[in-house]
Amino acid sequence: MDEMLAAVHRTELVEVGDVRSYPVIVGPGSRRRLAEVLPTKTQRVAVVTQAGVGIDVSDVLTGFDVRVFTIEDGERAKRFEVAADLASQFAQWGMTRNDVVVAIGGGVVTDLGGFVASVYHRGIPVVHVATTLLGQIDAAIGGKCGVNLPEGKNLIGSFWQPSAVLCDTDALQTLPEREYRSGLGELAKYHFLGGGELDAMPLVDRVAACVRIKADVVAADEREGGRRAILNYGHTLAHALESAGTYEIRHGEAVATGLVYAAEVAHRLGRIDSTEVAEHRRVVEHYGQSTTLPAGIDNDQILELFSRDKKALDGITFVLDGPRGVETVRIDDRKLLTDALKAMRT
Repeated sequence: MDEMLAAVHRTELVEVGDVRSYPVIVGPGSRRRLAEVLPTKTQRVAVVTQAGVGIDVSDVLTGFDVRVFTIEDGERAKRFEVAADLASQFAQWGMTRNDVVVAIGGGVVTDLGGFVASVYHRGIPVVHVATTLLGQIDAAIGGKCGVNLPEGKNLIGSFWQPSAVLCDTDALQTLPEREYRSGLGELAKYHFLGGGELDAMPLVDRVAACVRIKADVVAADEREGGRRAILNYGHTLAHALESAGTYEIRHGEAVATGLVYAAEVAHRLGRIDSTEVAEHRRVVEHYGQSTTLPAGIDNDQILELFSRDKKALDGITFVLDGPRGVETVRIDDRKLLTDALKAMRT
């Protein structure tokens, strides 16, 4: 390991249960530490990535049998058929439980790569090399992985913790502007989960702070039986907008708008005051995100999609701010939800 390289990195530990933990290494050039975080018995390395990612790790994986599996670009890659095809290719290659999947890319790649690793041979190791801001602060951390159905996002999935996560902040320098802004939309969520003044921190410290918050939540609730649901703050509206399919919107952009909507709902329930609603709007606007709904949104369609959300075990469930902090709340008042949607139009 290059000691000078390691010295500029932040390493956060995700502790799961009593005996399992893994490192998340944040900083410029952290992908060059890939070989050192692979499981000791690794022979074959299946690199799952997308053509536009442009990250080559072959020079740091000398001594391993490496194959690159390139999936299609975009959210369409998160289909069960793509996962099954990858698993078939792994089997034809002869991959065993001594081998490892390395997912290099954003949330689509880490979600898909993690899911295939979780079901192939009933589970083989996976290491994530997160190359987008959204992936580094959220998608690659915590072990949630899955694929989409036409009926909704991430409806087939599993919990499969990675062996390690590398968040190479150098990769963020070449991200398209809108992709980076999408990550900022997800980052805005952490302001309300204990992040404080994230916008005042240097980039590496900011990413590490978000990782630390998520690691603490995952350690307390690995399988989303309770507290982990707070990580879905802003996501109920976000998933509805993404599932509707008629609005050209990125995930982080949708989450940022969802934060404001959640604040409007919480205000109407008497959980927060107008000052806190204004703070949600300020943070979202600070990161260059929209505080209004996309044009042409259909209220009835969005309300129907709320009921399909994974949190909706018994009626429509939101994650909302309040006197005890962010928590899950069941809501039966559809008029209140509609009124909050109307408040998001101007």
